[in-house]
Amino acid sequence: MNSALGAVVGLAVAIVLIVRRFSPVYSLLLGAVVGGLMGGMGLDATVANMISGVKDITPAIIRIIAAGVLSGVLIKTGAAASISHTIVNRLGERHVFLALALATMLLTAVGVFIDVAVITVAPIAIIISERVGVSRFGVLLAMVGGGKCGNIISPNPNTIIAAENFGAPLSSVMLANVAAAVVGLFVTVYLILPLLARRMKHDVAMARVEQRVEEQSLPSFGASIAGPVVVMVLLMLRPVAGVAIDPLIALPIGGVVGIIVTRQWRRTTECVSYGLEKMSVVAVLLVSTGAIAGIIKASTLTDMLIAALGNGESARVLLAPLSGIAMSAATASTTAGATIASASFSEAILASGVAAVWGAAMVNVGCTVIDHLPHGSFFHATGGAVEMGIKDRLKMIPYESAVGLVLTICSVATYLLIGSLFV
Repeated sequence: MNSALGAVVGLAVAIVLIVRRFSPVYSLLLGAVVGGLMGGMGLDATVANMISGVKDITPAIIRIIAAGVLSGVLIKTGAAASISHTIVNRLGERHVFLALALATMLLTAVGVFIDVAVITVAPIAIIISERVGVSRFGVLLAMVGGGKCGNIISPNPNTIIAAENFGAPLSSVMLANVAAAVVGLFVTVYLILPLLARRMKHDVAMARVEQRVEEQSLPSFGASIAGPVVVMVLLMLRPVAGVAIDPLIALPIGGVVGIIVTRQWRRTTECVSYGLEKMSVVAVLLVSTGAIAGIIKASTLTDMLIAALGNGESARVLLAPLSGIAMSAATASTTAGATIASASFSEAILASGVAAVWGAAMVNVGCTVIDHLPHGSFFHATGGAVEMGIKDRLKMIPYESAVGLVLTICSVATYLLIGSLFV
């Protein structure tokens, strides 16, 4: 069996195990071993390639752990809740879908995990939906769609690791997808959501959920947004002023500023512990994804995919998003998909002439198309946020994929239009 087929078999083994609710970390590690051995690499070479794959993403893992400081501060100080409440209350019930999508987009864009962002916005979404009789499908799609739009322009693990593996500045990778994110937000709210409403018109309104939204103790909107703003300013110094401040430094500084401005320094340990707990789960998962990425990178799978796409201009452009789509579908995770795709295909994408910034950006956005499949945690966490059963949650998948597809098309179109100007 050749190495490409072995890598595919290894991925298939990992997928089957994950679908059967086995630990994703060990599923991917076992898949890496099976892929290497089935591909004829031998035991020593298999282990060496797995270790090499993990080494390649170690710098990104360190930056992701550092990002936990900002993430923990946003959640535990109430800053994330304050941001979402402010946006939803300002836009009001007349623009409920736009309010929910924009709130989740902004939370994700400033560094909150997308599933945590949905869970954060969900209580106020439930209250508003009860007032206006909005379907649970519409509420969830608005939040998930907004979260996907924010995720492609965020300093979250998926963006960090894509930028790292392509050797591109994080700030530039985030900026590259801003146009796609804005277009995606409006397409979600004004095209995809109305389509969902017509298809699900017989769905009952959101069931009442006993959840209280405490706003009195939340920090102000200005204080809540201060930390993320500082991070954005520090990261933007590189493209604007030529001063490079690594995310490893910028993200924790933003967290410290958030603690100070919200005057909750007594909760510093709680914030940092929460952020570390969240990022530790991601870091451990990335070790296993790095291992299987090492097997894929050492195989001929990349060459086979390039050969299947052909040698034309379209093949050169499509390799980045397609690799992201395929790997995120395999893992049902944006972060794991971005890790495997960028680690395995970055060399081929760069060799085809695509700039590092755009390669990372298009891989990242491709990972949003089908990262919400049932064998991943996102599917269940977001459904649980609005108390939606699995049967109903499955009906959402095509619409979520439509959002991701719109984002991907917009990102590719942006690259074709201005890719040579913005590198």
